[in-house]
Amino acid sequence: MKKGFFLLVLSLAFFNSAHSQEIKNVSFVQEGEVSKLVIETDKEAIFAERFHVSEDKQIILDIKNVKISPKLLRGIDTSEFPGSAVFISGYKRPGSTNDVRFAIQLRDNVRSILENRGKNITLNIENRFGVFSQTKIRAGESTSLKADEKIEDAVGLNIPKSNSVEDILANLTLAGPKKYIGKRISINVREIPVPDLLNMIADTSGFNIIIDQAVTTAPPLTLTLTNVPWDQALDTVMSLSKLVAQKNANILLVKTLATATKEKEEELKAADLKEDLAPLVTRVFLVNYATLKDIEKIIKDYITKGRGTLQLDERTNSLIVLDTVESIERIKKILEVLDTQTPQILIEAKIVEANESYSKRIGLSRGITFGYDPVVENIPSPVGPGFSFSSAPTAESPSIAGMTIGIYKRLLNLDLNLQLMESESKGRIISTPKIVTQNKKAATITSSEQTSFRVQQTATGNQPALATFENVSADLNLTVTPQVTNDGAISLQIALAKSAFGTRPTADAPPNMTRRNVTTNVLVDNGSTVVIGGLYQTSTLETVSGVPFLKDLPLVGWLFRTPYAPDTTKNELIVFMTPRILNQDEAGFVDRQATNSGSDIKDI
Repeated sequence: MKKGFFLLVLSLAFFNSAHSQEIKNVSFVQEGEVSKLVIETDKEAIFAERFHVSEDKQIILDIKNVKISPKLLRGIDTSEFPGSAVFISGYKRPGSTNDVRFAIQLRDNVRSILENRGKNITLNIENRFGVFSQTKIRAGESTSLKADEKIEDAVGLNIPKSNSVEDILANLTLAGPKKYIGKRISINVREIPVPDLLNMIADTSGFNIIIDQAVTTAPPLTLTLTNVPWDQALDTVMSLSKLVAQKNANILLVKTLATATKEKEEELKAADLKEDLAPLVTRVFLVNYATLKDIEKIIKDYITKGRGTLQLDERTNSLIVLDTVESIERIKKILEVLDTQTPQILIEAKIVEANESYSKRIGLSRGITFGYDPVVENIPSPVGPGFSFSSAPTAESPSIAGMTIGIYKRLLNLDLNLQLMESESKGRIISTPKIVTQNKKAATITSSEQTSFRVQQTATGNQPALATFENVSADLNLTVTPQVTNDGAISLQIALAKSAFGTRPTADAPPNMTRRNVTTNVLVDNGSTVVIGGLYQTSTLETVSGVPFLKDLPLVGWLFRTPYAPDTTKNELIVFMTPRILNQDEAGFVDRQATNSGSDIKDI
């Protein structure tokens, strides 16, 4: 007896060890703007689910029926990473010995996607709100998929919660495409009444069925179905005979479409009668952020016609509603969704303007001038020999070496100026205008710089000529109209105009002006930076003059031409734009986008 009991316990322990699943490794990586918690297991099809705790800024990941080594339950400090995850702690789930829980502490509420692929469970966390598109969030919400099932295949399908009869019947009553998971059966019948066919499927599948009397008038069916799920066969029969099913636990009530339509009409009439007899109540709604006139246009369509009334109180910014309890609750839910803070967007622009110029002067500035007298020699002159040298030539005095001799033996008025100059200048101007505005509200910021120039008026009659001054301005004008989308991205309508002063042709002349304009419309993720415009200009100027033919002679040609003087100018303009939602939580984006449902539809 004891030996048999020992063998039974040993066999059960061996069975459990052979079929238990184990976590082999836990790692944290960052790929771009996505943080990933990767859990490696020894087998496929491990069940995992996660949920968000918005109040505590946490993501909870539960993995069921697994073993894990204590060393893998150590905490992972991720605060040094620039992502949204701060700390990851793993522990045994309270109240269970075979479930493991990972708690991910966040810097701010962001969204996540759970993937179960093969032996890896991956929790993808966006490092900033808006990285995941709404479509990707919806596709990643099916957390209970099997390891070999693709997420894309499950989008748009009505999938039973489990393989129980009740869940399969509940799935059949839904509209739209369905996934069939029932036990497979084969049917080969000819001219069989529809009630008999329905009873045959019910007996095979183990659910109870109630058939309306009107179903007996449906035409008989001839079917040949081989190895198909029983719920698919049942759905096919009801579709061919235009039947409607209603579920109550594991009981399926089948009616004809005409009967169901008539009952629905009577139900609506009864609801209207009940609404007409329902008592009226008064409720005052305080409107915090929305405009009363805008809210009134929406709410008035939800007031019970002929009974409800709606009044506005401008002083307290309130709505006074007299209506039934059901309508009052409906209006309350609408206000909870619509009466939220308008998104405040901080728009930061960076305008980078770089200038670079380069010039070079090499050669004799005036050539060599001299005279020769073959008769006179060494006659004293008031202008003696002279030599000049400049280590820092300027635009006014560009020569680096020069020599002047009035009379030297038979040479008269020897004069030469060697010019060697190279100049390079670089400049960089960065303008950083910042502005905050509300959603769909245009914002404009302007910065002006003024200077003046002299205007000389001509004398008329006895009036002497007068000099006046006129002002001219260089403006930086940025106009932006943002629009926040439901998935957290920001559409920007931008108009940028920038003018700047150049050099003055003369001291009394107005300065030269450069003007640049950018007009565009871009879509940017919240907190991302986009380059909306760039302009690059290069100009090269080289002028050569001299004595024809002689200036082109080799070696000595430089005596008969102007100095080699190339000028190169480069201008570059780049505009960066970074929008950021300041009141993301207060405006309701986290509540709408970071929930587990992944749906943008609210029941009213």
